[in-house]
Amino acid sequence: MTQQDPVGELPLLTTAELPDGTRLPVRALRAPAPERFLPSGSGPAPGPPPAPAVLVLPAMGTPARFYRRFAHQLHAEGLTVLTVDLRGQGEATPSTTGRGAPGHGYRAIVEEDLPAVVAAIRDELGTEPPLHLLGHSLGGQLGLVHAALSGRARGTGGSGGPGVDGVAVVATGSVWFRAYGPLRGPGLLFLQLLIAGTATVFGRWPGTRLGFGGNQPKGVMRDWARQVRTGRYSAKGSALDYERALAALELPVLAVSVQHDSFAPASALDHLLGKVPGARLTRCHYTAQDAGGRLDHFAWTRAGGTLAKWVAAWAADEELPGGTATGP
Repeated sequence: MTQQDPVGELPLLTTAELPDGTRLPVRALRAPAPERFLPSGSGPAPGPPPAPAVLVLPAMGTPARFYRRFAHQLHAEGLTVLTVDLRGQGEATPSTTGRGAPGHGYRAIVEEDLPAVVAAIRDELGTEPPLHLLGHSLGGQLGLVHAALSGRARGTGGSGGPGVDGVAVVATGSVWFRAYGPLRGPGLLFLQLLIAGTATVFGRWPGTRLGFGGNQPKGVMRDWARQVRTGRYSAKGSALDYERALAALELPVLAVSVQHDSFAPASALDHLLGKVPGARLTRCHYTAQDAGGRLDHFAWTRAGGTLAKWVAAWAADEELPGGTATGP
């Protein structure tokens, strides 16, 4: 697929429905089922396992349809690829701007929505295919937290529900202000005060109009601002210790920094990965030379062919092409 090829909407696979009426449509490109029949056609026989599945979690304020081109590139590498909007965004209902808009924060996303989405996917795909999360920016941060809470980490007493088999984070990092250095850190600290205050006064963050983060409920922006200030992941109303869960995470993690990404520099990724010392880490840096095109925090999704090969190799537990991995 070239950059000029048209990219259609992914087919609808299922919809995760929450008790409070939230609906989260899941779209998918399914990999072909492996051949498992005897030569005579007499019945099923042992054969190759089904292809790994990758669920793409968007950045803050970014609709899932933004990742369609990258989803097709992942699918071309033999993966089942799924996309879903975060609560209140894109196709998810109710929307952040509509009547009955959700007032949620991180807790609802990582403790309610993602478990429901994973369960709905498992109902459709079964339990056999490995299921990995691939999160961009905030999607990567919350994907790691969800994986840590899902019961696949040692001694956490997680929130229950089916787990995932690994997490890839792309153009992602902690937003702790000290991770951005002495020049940018103070500006980020001031920004979080402005955002949290505005969201509190108006009941939501009008990010589409103000140019940052899209329209968000005040709960999400307050949780985001708290992590900017403290460096710790937590959520209002949650009884779970997110930091303790992250420290106990033992899943495979693929961490990909992106050249010219000013929103998630290497230092921010360093701080995030420092929270998961038990993870089986593969770390890579995606450059414009690798991509064959311009890169920044969002542009990688338009030039993701090589990155899709890296993700497919990692999901299949193979060595990444080109010697790009830097190791744990």
